[in-house]
Amino acid sequence: MPRQDTHPRLTPRRSMHASIVLLFASISLAIGTSKARANEPRVSFVNDVVPIITKAGCNAGPCHAKAGGGQKGFQLSLLGFEPGEDYEFLMIDGRGRRLSLTRPEASLLLAKAAGKVPHGGGVRLAESSDGYRTLQAWIAQGAEFDGATAPALAKLELTPQKATLKPGESVAIKAIAHYADGSRRDVTGRALFESNDSAMAEVTGEGGVKVSDIPGRVSVMVRYQGKVAVFAAAVPMGAKVENLPPEKNFVDKAVFGNLKELGIPPSPVSDDATFLRRSALDIAGRLPTEEESRAFLADKSPDKRDRWIDTLLASTDYADFFAAKWTAVLKNRRDDASDLLSNFAFHAWVRDSLLANKPYDQFVRELLAATGTVVGNPPVAWYKRVKEPKNQIEDVAQLFLGVRMQCAQCHHHPFERWSQDDYYSLAAFFSQVGRKPSATRGEDLIFHKRGQATATNIKTGAALKPAALGDKMPEITPDEDPRLKLADWMKSPENPFFARALVNRYWKHFFGRGLIEPEDDIRDSNPPSNPELLAALEKHFVASGFDLKDLVRTIARSSAYQLSAIPNAHNLGDRQNYSRYYPRRLGAEVMLDAIDVLAGTRTEFANLPPGTRAVALPDNSYNVSSPFLRVFGRPEGESVCECERVQSSSLAQSLHLINAGDIRGKLAAPTGRAETLAKSDKPAEEKIREIYMVAFSREPKPDEMAAAKAYLSEKRTTAAGQPIDPQRAARENFQDIVWALINSKEFLFNH
Repeated sequence: MPRQDTHPRLTPRRSMHASIVLLFASISLAIGTSKARANEPRVSFVNDVVPIITKAGCNAGPCHAKAGGGQKGFQLSLLGFEPGEDYEFLMIDGRGRRLSLTRPEASLLLAKAAGKVPHGGGVRLAESSDGYRTLQAWIAQGAEFDGATAPALAKLELTPQKATLKPGESVAIKAIAHYADGSRRDVTGRALFESNDSAMAEVTGEGGVKVSDIPGRVSVMVRYQGKVAVFAAAVPMGAKVENLPPEKNFVDKAVFGNLKELGIPPSPVSDDATFLRRSALDIAGRLPTEEESRAFLADKSPDKRDRWIDTLLASTDYADFFAAKWTAVLKNRRDDASDLLSNFAFHAWVRDSLLANKPYDQFVRELLAATGTVVGNPPVAWYKRVKEPKNQIEDVAQLFLGVRMQCAQCHHHPFERWSQDDYYSLAAFFSQVGRKPSATRGEDLIFHKRGQATATNIKTGAALKPAALGDKMPEITPDEDPRLKLADWMKSPENPFFARALVNRYWKHFFGRGLIEPEDDIRDSNPPSNPELLAALEKHFVASGFDLKDLVRTIARSSAYQLSAIPNAHNLGDRQNYSRYYPRRLGAEVMLDAIDVLAGTRTEFANLPPGTRAVALPDNSYNVSSPFLRVFGRPEGESVCECERVQSSSLAQSLHLINAGDIRGKLAAPTGRAETLAKSDKPAEEKIREIYMVAFSREPKPDEMAAAKAYLSEKRTTAAGQPIDPQRAARENFQDIVWALINSKEFLFNH
């Protein structure tokens, strides 16, 4: 290490054998050169300095790697992906004031990091730390840049790579860097560690991992110099798993096998009423009718659940419901009156494709390679909303490949291997999309422009040809549409993204949580909670010919999907292993339709036939006229992320259900259920059974029946104590019962 003397000294930029004598006031001061440190290890800027700065957080996005010039005039590349630029920022930028080669300990870089001078980021490196001493040594050695000579990092290895830990147990991860020259190095102290679930595992900056008492699987991402490795921990509960539900298919084999390994007993299979309502809401976006519920509950056939699933899949309700899901993430939004034609045409194309069970790969191919006008070819409408090639590839990658490429436009992806070249090579597939005005106002004609497809890397200026993620593409001639080549690559059985992204997205639709979470962030550093299940689903989907209905059928028929939502003594804390069904609030459109069904009313929407369900609305424009849809979070179609749909609860939602004008209007509708039941001569018990069968697909429990009958039989009086007209009292009593059920968790949640 360099001497810690306080005398000013000069440090040569290259090793040499010399001495420099300064004469000042007749005093000779001999200053040692690098010869005195010849035996000291040289500090590498690329492999030592940059990792230290990264570990300290200096080159994080909120700090000096902030877009638009860094922080307080000091800029660094994000996470050190551009060491050459970082060297210039440190050595040259700011008139060279950040490093003091004559007095390394006085360098502004060290003074700021150690908090010796005011620093908005606080103390990042203590003077006693290895990082501080290494930086000081690098400056003392001449602050050289070794970008051309430093051995490249080949891979990052973790030991251990995985472990099975008891609740509350800890383990230390060691990170080993392997370089291209064959050398190895322990970089644990300079790597970054991040848990993918902080509730399940806490991790220290030095690689210590401590798991909580939540059973399941948790991962720790370890990042060093652009390389990422993942440590996986299993935390078994250790309970005895026996008397499992029957295995209906490979889904159950994978789910129950994982639960056995983790020692988490699953809940039993749900009863018929719960399954009937759950599956109708998840597949068709609606409540079962009273007639369907009574018939299903009376049916004693062993295959009635499978037949019910097939009935739902064959219905137009299925197509309506999933069309709403797809058109939202495909940005079918209306910003202008001229959008009406394209929005309706695009929605109809998506709906008809789902109804006809068009293979998923064909559906995506028709969308990506669409040409012509929206009148003759509705998928062209997608290009109206997504006009720029960079937006097109970002949406395609996130939606159809589960890869978030936005970061790679400006810098290397912080958690993945994707670079700027990968980004612009993907954008090149859309570089030859041409457009010109058509005869229809506000609509363009989309066509393929003949020519060589390329995209320019805005940083390097390189013209890049189309290339798929991680794969090379055959030569694309000027006459060929690159988008067709992209579609061919996507549907290839060897493609590691396309089928996986879809099955993970659909799994989340039915279970409330993806095997990879978030569902559109598939990467090596974000592993699935059940890798065997994800691989099996992916393989099955490809083998089926990308059959979407078959995928839904496979998932819905499994015992895993049909488990009860009621936890047992062991699986209450389980959030990722599907040991029970995870209840979730109904979506805005589904809830509005369900309220209409229970209240015996319907909501009218402009420019649509009477009786159109909310789940069949073609675009976002109806949110403006419906306070209910806005309050309950129907998406506006502004992004491809399904997170745009609000599934959480809020005070505004509660107040709306309790006392909003549209809810009161539905309850008091002259032709509504409350009015009809009040006028009916049927016995009170039969009326109550009807309400419960419509709301919950079940008979009322004895205590529910007793409470409802007692409420209906109470005499009503005005504030002045005068008896209320019996007909009016009956009507208001039924309104109250319907209102109470609408506000119950059993109604508002799919369970």
